[in-house]
Amino acid sequence: MTTATGALEGDAGFGLANPIGGVAVQMVWLAIADLVYRRANLEHAAASLENVLQALLLVGMLSLPVVAYATPTLQWGWIHPVTLLIPLLYGYGLVLLRRMHDHPMWQPIQTSATVEDVEPDGTDASTRRLWGRLAALALVVGVAGWVIGQAGLGVVQATGLPSGVVGFTLTTAVTSLPELVVLITAVRMGALTLGIGNIIGGNVFDTLMIPVADVAYLEGPVYRDAGEISLVLLGGTILMTVVLATGLVMRERKGVGFEGILLPLIYLGTVAIAVVTR
Repeated sequence: MTTATGALEGDAGFGLANPIGGVAVQMVWLAIADLVYRRANLEHAAASLENVLQALLLVGMLSLPVVAYATPTLQWGWIHPVTLLIPLLYGYGLVLLRRMHDHPMWQPIQTSATVEDVEPDGTDASTRRLWGRLAALALVVGVAGWVIGQAGLGVVQATGLPSGVVGFTLTTAVTSLPELVVLITAVRMGALTLGIGNIIGGNVFDTLMIPVADVAYLEGPVYRDAGEISLVLLGGTILMTVVLATGLVMRERKGVGFEGILLPLIYLGTVAIAVVTR
């Protein structure tokens, strides 16, 4: 809703930066969770090949807007053809994830610090009641997303800050708070793989909001009018994803790993470069 609101209002930079910023800031949430989990490095304890593959899938999905940015004259109707490839890559990634889950060709080494997710206790609520509760909460989130989008555009007008920077930082920090809450809750429950999967899987899904921005931006391909700042934000976010994937593979055993330090630094550096180059 926040992404579509910005794009429908004709702000290409805000519309494109919002989903990209959601991906970036949620990786910063992982660094925060690494500080909360004191027993070992979080990426070490939550050994999951599915999370590694999702991180690689995320790199691929984020690279497609870079191609679109470099070919602004290509368009099908008012959208860029690359926009159509993003959900296709997402769908194929789900197929690969299912295949890996059913027939894994690699296995992470289990150590004393590795934590297996524990099946949570069930609930006495009926399935119909759970679906109703989910629908009600989804409606609240949808309305809140529209309000946040309008507020973010108001901040842009009031402060004169680049809309891409506001979309990358302020609005995404608010819209990504549910992921932070789920992550911290999962870590406290001992469901570490679930917590990291919530962030990385959420990031992969957030990338689907880039096509939403392109479709909602009716003046042409959103990449064409998003400005150079969007390319900076994309580059920084891809770099953060590569660092996270490396951390998941390397699995430093104790303390906050290099990824826990680099992710916030790359995020802050990306924002700083975007502000300087506006």
